[in-house]
Amino acid sequence: MAATDDPDYVDHPLLSPGFIERRRYQTRLASTAREGHTLVCLPTGLGKTTVSLLVTAHRLHEAGGKALFLAPTKPLVQQHAEFYREALEIPDEEIVVFTGEIRPEDRADAWDDARVVIATPQVVENDLVGSRISLSDVTHLTFDECHRASGDYAYVYIAERYHADAVDPLVTGMSASPGGDKEAILNVCQNLGISEVEVMTEADEDVDEYTHDTSVEWERIQLPDEILQIRDALNEVIKDRLQKLKSLGVTNTTQPDVSQKQLNRMRGKLQELMDADKSEGYKGMSTHAEVMKLRRAVELVETQSVESVRRYFERQRNAARSSGASKASQRLVAEPKVREAMRLAESYDGTHPKFSRARILLAQTLGIEGGERVIVFTESRDTAEALTEFLSASFDVRRFVGQGDKESSEGMTQKEQQETLDDFRSGEFEVLVSTSVAEEGLDVPEVDLVLFFEPVPTAIRSIQRKGRTGRQAEGSVVVLLAEDTRDEAYFWISRRREKEMESELRDLKSVAGDIESELNPPQEALEAYEDAGDGDGEERSGEPGDESDRGGQSGGGDEHDSASVDAETPAQANGQAGLTDFGPTDEEIERARDGEVESGTETDGESESAAASADMSESAATNTEASESEAANADSTAEGDSEPRDDEEGVVATAEGDEEETEIVVDQRELDAPIAKDLSKRDGVRTRLETLAVGDYVLSDRVAVERKSVADFLDTLLGDERSIFEQIGDLSRAYARPVLIVEGEGLYEERNVHPGAIRGALASLAVDFDVSVLQTRDEDDTAALLLTIAEREQTERDRTVSVHGEKSAKTLAEQQEYVVSAIADIGPVTAQSLLEEFGTVEQVMTAREDDLREVSGIGEVTAERIREVVGSDYV
Repeated sequence: MAATDDPDYVDHPLLSPGFIERRRYQTRLASTAREGHTLVCLPTGLGKTTVSLLVTAHRLHEAGGKALFLAPTKPLVQQHAEFYREALEIPDEEIVVFTGEIRPEDRADAWDDARVVIATPQVVENDLVGSRISLSDVTHLTFDECHRASGDYAYVYIAERYHADAVDPLVTGMSASPGGDKEAILNVCQNLGISEVEVMTEADEDVDEYTHDTSVEWERIQLPDEILQIRDALNEVIKDRLQKLKSLGVTNTTQPDVSQKQLNRMRGKLQELMDADKSEGYKGMSTHAEVMKLRRAVELVETQSVESVRRYFERQRNAARSSGASKASQRLVAEPKVREAMRLAESYDGTHPKFSRARILLAQTLGIEGGERVIVFTESRDTAEALTEFLSASFDVRRFVGQGDKESSEGMTQKEQQETLDDFRSGEFEVLVSTSVAEEGLDVPEVDLVLFFEPVPTAIRSIQRKGRTGRQAEGSVVVLLAEDTRDEAYFWISRRREKEMESELRDLKSVAGDIESELNPPQEALEAYEDAGDGDGEERSGEPGDESDRGGQSGGGDEHDSASVDAETPAQANGQAGLTDFGPTDEEIERARDGEVESGTETDGESESAAASADMSESAATNTEASESEAANADSTAEGDSEPRDDEEGVVATAEGDEEETEIVVDQRELDAPIAKDLSKRDGVRTRLETLAVGDYVLSDRVAVERKSVADFLDTLLGDERSIFEQIGDLSRAYARPVLIVEGEGLYEERNVHPGAIRGALASLAVDFDVSVLQTRDEDDTAALLLTIAEREQTERDRTVSVHGEKSAKTLAEQQEYVVSAIADIGPVTAQSLLEEFGTVEQVMTAREDDLREVSGIGEVTAERIREVVGSDYV
């Protein structure tokens, strides 16, 4: 590589000559980050990624190994990969991208030869749990947007594994806004094993020359009477529902502006009533769900648009008409005052005053002031679509939303997102209307105006949004605020939190040395590091998306109207489920007996695809605006191809490497629980991920385990899904020593089920199905029991691990589904969709790629793979 003598650029053997501008603050930060695990706090747009790049180049040159760069979304991963390929004098093929679109075995192969891996954290987490990759030779690990490192977000687990496994670890955490207070910042540092803190603000001399003033204006908007009438009608219903909750003793207020914190307290008290098996708790929880839905509607009509509340009402009507609709949804749309609000919304032919004000502000910026670009942020995807349509009459506008198809609102593919950003950067259009997906770190170009359609109470998000302007020239930020609405509350929350964060960052900067002494370097005591990793910070894995209820509220509160509230359970006169309601059928018992196998023998036969709930297809794996977390369990994303399944039947997969290592095979669906991650961190244990046809864990060639929480176990007795007897019957035919683990307390108190019925079910499982039924206290207890059994089997009895998949004889339809699901590692749900669309297996095999993409659950990647498998010559 030819060096450059230009003092304006950084000169390094692994950096492209004349590419990285020399900025004193960046080189100072990189110098510190090279020496220890460091949190780098730098305002948005001032080159945090460049700081990490400088550290990576140094580590690769001096220490060798490979670098791992983690970013929370696929667009960010692609953006960073492009930057690294331009900046580093490393062959492009040695800088690889890991997202859910890359097949797990391909990632495993690419890992060994890569020098730089840029990835979403969920796939790295899955690859670590599945023992596909090792962090031992990673010499630099970067956590982008590291403020997410709290709770059970993947960053926390990866950091713990890295400090434990790497021979020469070095961590760099990067964020423009690491937390709302000192405690949150310390929590992030502890969870990532960081011991140094470097903070630079726009007031620093080195930074000041690269920033410009950003004015923030708050514009108050007065709502017309027609909109207030819609709101008032909904508020009357909220008052009525709160009165009902008050009569239950769970609240003292009936004011419709009740806070989310108060609603959370109500829910906690209702849960206590439900735990005590009091019927008023169930009724109250359903009423609580109504309040949440109504509050969402009020917020939409006040702060977003009449169009967004119209769409919300339509979704509620559709939900109430659907099979299995909750009583809360049905009562909601039947309520006269709600119907009146719906009618008023339908008849309103004007525009929300925020719309007209937004148009005026854009005209001033782009017309009178000669600006070039504007970003408009909104919380609601419905509003983003309506606003794009409204502004398009006067300006060249495009929307920018997430990849998931959320609540009947069309999302964008990753390719569409990238093309939109590229066009915006190149000046192809002048106005970008975006939801929260553009907040974190995306290289959105310098703009003349950032328009907030509503205040954002979370300081982190507000700061990131305002970071889109004022980097290269003076810019402005305008926040629209509807008077006498929830906007007012969010306005004050936003101002308070931002001031708190600014104050904390200043304090953190001034006393960084003292604070560093509070942090626990993981090298000193692993136990201390593990304790620190259990923190619960402000931001969690589920970053709020387009329709999130700001300030931590849920979008409409649907999740609060749980099945436990409205489920119709078998009952006798005393209200309890009957003793005979849950026994296995004669057919189920007979099937189990017919399929009995002798101890120590393997069963032959076909390995069936995993259950529908584990389908890793495109239809099951969609992205939210801010993160890829919902695709974590599937190793898949919006293009959503499944984790490959082993096509061999009854394959014996012995543990690789250390002969003393104990191997545990884990079903993909079990990644929702922390058990697999817990086991993967233990010395002498190797976990492997599979899509299992039966069971949740395989511990040897004869022992497989089905794990059920107490609630899940009772649900299989009460619900319409596969009964526990069918599941265990399949398990007992595939493995000689099947085990059922019932996890948790309160087996006889959790549901209104007669204890005799539960005992009868347990007796039948043990006697009729020859299953060992074990009970554990919690997930930690389950993990310990699994390991104990696996060690006994593999060490004391010298047994190997074998993944069987034999089930009972399949029907013709099941065989057809099996054939189709084996084409390109697609799941059974997508196989059913293909067969329903084309009619026969033959027509599926001969279908054109364009026709395949028309089927629900089939994206471009899957369609291409199907054609490749079916149409390629056999080699």
